Amino acid sequence: MLEKLCNLDATSGDEGAVRDFIISKIDGFCAWRVDNLGNIIAFKKGAKTPAKRVMLDAHMDEVGLIVTSITTEGFLKFSTVGGIDTAALMFRNVKINGKTNGVICGKPIHMLSADERKKLPKEDSLYIDIGAADREDALKFVNIGDRAVICGECSINDGMLLSKAIDDRAGCAILIDILKRDSEYDFYASFSVQEEVGLRGAKTAAFAIEPDCAIIIESTTAADIAGVSEEDKVCKLGQGPAVSFMDKATVYDREFYNAAINSGIPCQPKSAVAGGNNSGAVHLSREGVRTIAISLPCRYIHSSSSVANKEDFLNTGKLVRYMLSGICSGEIK
Repeated sequence: MLEKLCNLDATSGDEGAVRDFIISKIDGFCAWRVDNLGNIIAFKKGAKTPAKRVMLDAHMDEVGLIVTSITTEGFLKFSTVGGIDTAALMFRNVKINGKTNGVICGKPIHMLSADERKKLPKEDSLYIDIGAADREDALKFVNIGDRAVICGECSINDGMLLSKAIDDRAGCAILIDILKRDSEYDFYASFSVQEEVGLRGAKTAAFAIEPDCAIIIESTTAADIAGVSEEDKVCKLGQGPAVSFMDKATVYDREFYNAAINSGIPCQPKSAVAGGNNSGAVHLSREGVRTIAISLPCRYIHSSSSVANKEDFLNTGKLVRYMLSGICSGEIK
């Protein structure tokens, strides 16, 4: 499921391929609809009425590029869609609209000055080369406003996952699995759009669902790599999902955080107060929503070669199901 989801392309605002795939998997297992922004909003009927109305959320979109202009020589200028480090862009293969191949290029190294070689190039100095002879030729294949993704197919080896778009197709795969299972309690779910450009889809989904509580299923930066000090590693692969206590968008519900950390399911605190996710929009909806974020640790996030641990992925699903059951039953206050 995760491999199929990661191999689909869905830059923010262009989530149709992933949305269609998810609908094909959940149809018949729950009631669902697509709202005006493109979120999938689902309702799972359980055997009992829950103590609290609970919303689960995972976002469908991934970071990518959008074509902003085409030069007279036929090169494509672009802006990033979501946060991508320039180092993750240089000389990468891209696919535009799922069919046109290109490569991200800039000034060749032998033409750089000594000072230029010491710095990463600026984003606005880069371009996409699709092999067009000139602007007129390029327009046969692409248009301004077309989206591109950095290519990177999913592979699973020795318990490790390597792919583009693990953020947040991992969350989508977990949420599909939960919706396909029999449920003890009613709950709502959203597969949201445009998280990478400002938490937009989750804002409208939460307004529509009116939850009391929410569980955000995410992927997050793991920095357990060479050269990073122990206190800056944020979270580590192989130690279970990361549970946030605070980030730049949300101060998380303390009771939910404690319940997750003490669940007995392998998990770890996300140690940095940095970044944000759909919790930032959901917890401020209407009169406020008690919120927890449970995230799959992921190295090299927002690149074509993100790396995650298979056991962490499975334990993320287990912890989400544990929290859903506990909140719905009232056992987690």
